[in-house]
Amino acid sequence: MTTSYKELLAQREALEQAIAQARQNEISAAVTKVRELVAEFGLTAQDVFPGRAAKSASTKVASKVAAKYRDPATGQTWTGRGKAPKWIDGKDRAPFVIA
Repeated sequence: MTTSYKELLAQREALEQAIAQARQNEISAAVTKVRELVAEFGLTAQDVFPGRAAKSASTKVASKVAAKYRDPATGQTWTGRGKAPKWIDGKDRAPFVIA
């Protein structure tokens, strides 16, 4: 007995739906169990996930870097970080330093 392509696709779809439903049921049971344990032992997020809350709480503050060099001809500035602009690239930087 040979099963047709369409029948196999229908079986796969039914199986995928059954898998998704079983997974959802198990997730619900797991969440319920976790909530019971957290309540029973008075656990906090820090107890369950140590170090995780500290990372999310600390935010990196981006600060602007002051310009270190200025092109007297155009007034353009450069912080000295990253690739040097063409107006200073390959030249002595001392004359361009902002005092």
